[in-house]
Amino acid sequence: MPEVDSQSLPAGAPANPARRRALAGAGMAAAAAALPGWALAWQPAAAYPDPAIETLDPAFDAYRLFNAGVERIATGMRWAEGPVWFGDGRFLLWSDIPNNRIMKWEEETGAVSEFRKPSNYANGNTRDRQGRLVTCEHLTRRVTRTEYDGSITVLMDSYEGKPLNSPNDVICHADGSIWFSDPPFGIGGNYEGRKAVAELPHTVYRIDAATGRGEAMITGLKGTNGLCFSPDGKLLYVVEGRATPNRLIHVYDLGGDGRPANGRVFLDAQGGTIDGMRCDADGNLWCGWGMGEGKDGVRVISPGGKPLGHIHLPERCANLCFGGASRNRVFMASSHSVYALYVNVQGAPGG
Repeated sequence: MPEVDSQSLPAGAPANPARRRALAGAGMAAAAAALPGWALAWQPAAAYPDPAIETLDPAFDAYRLFNAGVERIATGMRWAEGPVWFGDGRFLLWSDIPNNRIMKWEEETGAVSEFRKPSNYANGNTRDRQGRLVTCEHLTRRVTRTEYDGSITVLMDSYEGKPLNSPNDVICHADGSIWFSDPPFGIGGNYEGRKAVAELPHTVYRIDAATGRGEAMITGLKGTNGLCFSPDGKLLYVVEGRATPNRLIHVYDLGGDGRPANGRVFLDAQGGTIDGMRCDADGNLWCGWGMGEGKDGVRVISPGGKPLGHIHLPERCANLCFGGASRNRVFMASSHSVYALYVNVQGAPGG
């Protein structure tokens, strides 16, 4: 059994209510009641529709598949983050930060293996417009690109003569620019990196595709975290992970010069947590969510900021991506495990 995350799977807590109903439907209610919640934290749905997939607004029903349920494709991590899909290789990569490794899952065989170890305590991952892996590294406090031959190119490791904090999430715009968030989370201790003093503010940076020059784009937020572009690339969403009293998603307009403007609050999490996020082709945001019973999982938000649905998971979801042959499968990196769900919408290209 994987190590239990005390924040998302407290010992003695009851299993997710939706999951408990599924167990009861399978004649397992007595067993569920006899064991602590984390012991039965994961069981696939006994029947369709999967009760772990909750509609919060009728508009979400268009995105549900009645005969598709949540699947756990890997487990045993300490803190899973930064999933990225490689359709040309039919595999998924993600970071297991405290274990200092990047993991790999193969769609054809279901095999799970280590893709890179040590990974320099890698966190967020994405692909650039040439299909190369781009990675945020806590230990080296840099953003790197893995070339086709496996060699590593450093894209950015400092700004104005000072080392970056600990690059967190990373995305690529259609114009080829690389955007990443740089909070100090990875240098706060020796668990997900090495303890150090932050010399730069919490920032969202942009690396120009033509010049390779990095520039600070957003500096006024506390705990810059998850990033996402709208399908047309005209909006940038940014999670403020240390906003008080609640965590927030901000949205910015991207003009012809590629600079964010007109920043405003898009969503108040109202006691929930938001980490990473991705857009589907209709502009809905699929957000890693937590924390605690009934909150852990993925919250789906409309382009207008309305909650549409929730995918309940027994672990807090840190980040996610769309993948599969038709980009209609959501891969959710969640504490110790990675979960997957087929949905009736495609992920936005590049996400």
